Amino acid sequence: MMHLSLEMMIFVIIGGFLAAYVDSVVGGGGLISVPVLLAAGLPPAVALGTNKLAGTMSSLTSTISFMRSGNIDIKAVKGLFVLSLLGAVSGTMVLRQIPSDFLKPLVVVMLILITIYTTFRKNWGTTSSFRQYSTKTAVLMGGAAFVLGFYDGFFGPGTGSFLIFVFLMLGFDFVKAAGNSKMLNFGSNIASLATFMVLGSINYGIGIPMGLAMVGGSFLGSRMAIRKGTAYVRPLFLTVCIILIGKQIWDLI
Repeated sequence: MMHLSLEMMIFVIIGGFLAAYVDSVVGGGGLISVPVLLAAGLPPAVALGTNKLAGTMSSLTSTISFMRSGNIDIKAVKGLFVLSLLGAVSGTMVLRQIPSDFLKPLVVVMLILITIYTTFRKNWGTTSSFRQYSTKTAVLMGGAAFVLGFYDGFFGPGTGSFLIFVFLMLGFDFVKAAGNSKMLNFGSNIASLATFMVLGSINYGIGIPMGLAMVGGSFLGSRMAIRKGTAYVRPLFLTVCIILIGKQIWDLI
């Protein structure tokens, strides 16, 4: 198993902390953590698996923080959690059969549309108007949870942003949308992590220290979002969407 020097391990720990701080609120932490692991010299497959281990630890922390503060609607997400997990298992299995690069142009278009829509709806997500699902919205949300779980297992970039957008469309405010999305994201992370474990694509000696740093970043980031509310989450959400767009366009070029 590969070992890092003390200096490189510190670099990985700091990168993990920063990644989790952002990811705990609006997703997109992989934009920081995966390049950090690749820069540390891990092979791509092992970097992805190690990142998933650390990211799952982070996702659990932020989920607990949002849940304890009352910013997760348990009734609204408990069934969706299972669908997200099943979707991620399916997506990860399909990924082993076919490449996922063909999704990049579609993801860019979707993120651009989400960014434009959110930018021009100035007061969107400032208050929560969701009460309960109708039959139609329950079916649509079940489908969205499975599809986005599948997407997370199959490709991944922007999953947190897409989930937040879906919950905003249901009438949740930005903080509750972020909390609900973290719980579903945690479900898909568990499924992907289990797959990487089976494949032996995780460096535990690096992933666990990085994960502990990400627990700290996740706790601080989620607490900041809960305390400062929509005025903090909304601009961070838009910033991450724009960075994701730039990253996907760069990869296409």
